[in-house]
Amino acid sequence: MLDTLDAAAVRRWCAGGLAALKRHQGEIDRLNVYPVPDGDTGTNLVLTLTSAQQALAMDLDTLPDSGPTGHGHALRLMAQGALLGARGNSGVILSQILRGFADEVAASPAVRGRELAAALRCGTTAAYTAVARPVEGTVLTVVAAAAAAADRADSDDLVAVARVAARAAADALTRTPEQLPALARAGVVDAGGRGLCVLLDALVEVLTGESTGQPAPTPRSARPAATAARETGSEEYAYEVQFLLDARAEAVAGMRQALDALGDSLVVVGDGREPEGTWNVHVHVNDVGAAVEAGVAAGRPYRISVTRFADQPETPRGPVSDGRAAVVVATGGGIAELFAAEGATVVPGNPSTGELLDAIRGTGAARVVVLPNDANTGAVAGAAAREARRHGIRVSVVPTRSPVQALAALAVRDGDRRFEDDVIAMAEAAGACRYAEVCHASREALTVAGPCRPGDVLALVEGEVHLIGTDLTETCAAVVDRMLGGGGEMVTLLSGVDAPAGLTDAVRAHVARRWPFVEVHAYPGGQPFYPLLVGIE
Repeated sequence: MLDTLDAAAVRRWCAGGLAALKRHQGEIDRLNVYPVPDGDTGTNLVLTLTSAQQALAMDLDTLPDSGPTGHGHALRLMAQGALLGARGNSGVILSQILRGFADEVAASPAVRGRELAAALRCGTTAAYTAVARPVEGTVLTVVAAAAAAADRADSDDLVAVARVAARAAADALTRTPEQLPALARAGVVDAGGRGLCVLLDALVEVLTGESTGQPAPTPRSARPAATAARETGSEEYAYEVQFLLDARAEAVAGMRQALDALGDSLVVVGDGREPEGTWNVHVHVNDVGAAVEAGVAAGRPYRISVTRFADQPETPRGPVSDGRAAVVVATGGGIAELFAAEGATVVPGNPSTGELLDAIRGTGAARVVVLPNDANTGAVAGAAAREARRHGIRVSVVPTRSPVQALAALAVRDGDRRFEDDVIAMAEAAGACRYAEVCHASREALTVAGPCRPGDVLALVEGEVHLIGTDLTETCAAVVDRMLGGGGEMVTLLSGVDAPAGLTDAVRAHVARRWPFVEVHAYPGGQPFYPLLVGIE
């Protein structure tokens, strides 16, 4: 058993926590409040911790001359990696828990029981601060319970405190349905809280050396990574190299000189932390290896990407004329084409913080509006916006929760307005667009509209189940009727990848009969899970 949490233990915790999350990934994904088939909390947590593990793996295992301890250095790498790879609300909150954990104990000579309690308390504060409207019965409640129990233990025994915290987290998790009616109706506990319990159990295993011995099954395939928009580059240099770098400012100065001699289009920006910060490095070169070696000589490079300009489209995607741009998250090929036609930079669904940050920087614009298009990505967009502001880019997030809201927001953009006024106009247009989603229930559940069984057709209006039916077309028409009953002049229909032929035509014809003065626009959206998305303006 370990008396203190050293750097080696931090690395084993990250690796063991990732393996445990992979074992429980499917289980956590299925802990979905609504019986719709898009639950992905487990997948998001796995992808978030994978990024943390990659940050640790890229580390050269050396410490700066002064600053954090060995365990503090490892914890900060883990937290920074989690932040840049964070996906969904759960991933962002986990990254903040790890950040608070690292901030509290980075300079402590040793991490024993009382230090672990303080770290959990600081992680709890960071997590609550990261959420605009904290809700009990979520992962926030679970981490708070773990921290409170660790405080009450009042002991320097690291293993004892870790065990107490893990047990308290598990107990708090079982009570989450009592705090959130939506969880009680669905008959599940909070998915993010379950993931945190898995990580705390992994910490106990690392400290005690007692392993469950369960092999990790093959994880569900992750969604494809987003591709950031990039410039085509000059004819003289064939490659674009980008990476994040943890390094001291004086080492970065030497790297700048080395990279400047290798190529052009050199951009190096830091986050302002002292004595060691995180730097985003961009350069065009012919010798990729030499560029990476320059980074290795300066510090710890990671998230290295190399683009060969010959493989890119010939038409460059530069900044918009007035220095503004829009970055939109889109799930579905048809939806992505609609946003691209509006001049937006499109990022595939469920992006990480780092991927959104890359897209924001890739626009080349000084002022960027981000449209996340679902509640989970909203947290990721907020984290990416904060990081982008540290690079001197003014970023505003319009909290869209559906692609139809983003289409309404983009339709009112006006480059002649002040940027702040334009953002307000977009937010107002998005807020005035009511949205609905129609899908098939993935499991039996009790919803606010009554009980449903697998295969039933569910119509969700602004995230809440309003109708349960058996016929897809009839339910789609019924939800449009219900929404238009509250007023509306225009209906937007986006058909999903699995929508039957003629679905939008049937709904359009229904609206023409029942609501003859309402304008209808229908497009192939190509989104998964939802045969139809509806917007009412």
